[in-house]
Amino acid sequence: MKPSDTNSGAPGAAVAPGAPNVARLATLIKAYAPHDGSFELRIPGVHAIRRSRASMELVHGMQQPALCVVAQGAKRLMVGREVYEYDTSHMIAFSVDLPVTAQVTQASHSEPFLCFKLDLDRHKVAELVLKAYPHGLPRVHERSGVSVGRVDTSIVAAATRLVELIGQSGAELLAPLVVDEILIRLLLSPIGARVAQIGVAESSVHGIATAVSWLRANFSQPMKVEDLAELAHMSASSFHQHFKAGTSMSPLQYQKVLRLQEARRLMLSAMMDAGTASRQVGYLSASQFSREYGRFFGSPPTKDIPTLREHVLQGGFVEG
Repeated sequence: MKPSDTNSGAPGAAVAPGAPNVARLATLIKAYAPHDGSFELRIPGVHAIRRSRASMELVHGMQQPALCVVAQGAKRLMVGREVYEYDTSHMIAFSVDLPVTAQVTQASHSEPFLCFKLDLDRHKVAELVLKAYPHGLPRVHERSGVSVGRVDTSIVAAATRLVELIGQSGAELLAPLVVDEILIRLLLSPIGARVAQIGVAESSVHGIATAVSWLRANFSQPMKVEDLAELAHMSASSFHQHFKAGTSMSPLQYQKVLRLQEARRLMLSAMMDAGTASRQVGYLSASQFSREYGRFFGSPPTKDIPTLREHVLQGGFVEG
């Protein structure tokens, strides 16, 4: 899926690569992300991300609800079978927790990939939805948990002012106001009505987010779609339809990806063997685990984990 622009909302002027605000935001991110990695700044929920090379390999991880604005470079993201691309002209917003596969497509040591990320708090979004849409949300036809749209100068300018506040007197008072500004501008943007769904209790996205939270906390346990549907206050058939629309996966596929990602983390960071890790995440058959692991990550754990450990020792990243 290529980045798609919609005509609803009240967006400002689109940002052109190299525009002054983008350049200033890139300079700030470089200062707070002096080397490759993801850095949580001194403002709650605000992160600076840096990558100094385009990646041939795919990076697997969990993406929580957030807004990402690229200040330099470009990135590709895969959720299930859907593919999203974003850069200095396109922002991306995530409405639910999603297991993703990512790839930086444009970066170098002289011009690294630089990204501003703002976590999306469901309760804060719900509060601001009432102000941004006092007469009710417009009808939303697209139910995906990922939204890509053109970024505008007002959002980039606000993000820049937010990062500039770090270390200034009164930052703790002013930062929440700028965060609110960014969120309101996001809600009023072409993708805003879709993002707003995370804060609307009766929306399908809110229900799916509730089910996803349960899955993330209990992924090693047996799962029944009927029980998840009840959590989301939907019928089983409606839940399955909305879950797949929101995550690009069935509930069973989502659980499988969570198990495989956690098993990989345990083998890499806790030095567990494949058999122990597979049992800990809920697999009853070691051979089934090895087959599914190989299909998902491209090679069985006996080959994948040694390669990953060597990559990490050389300064690489497993999650981004």
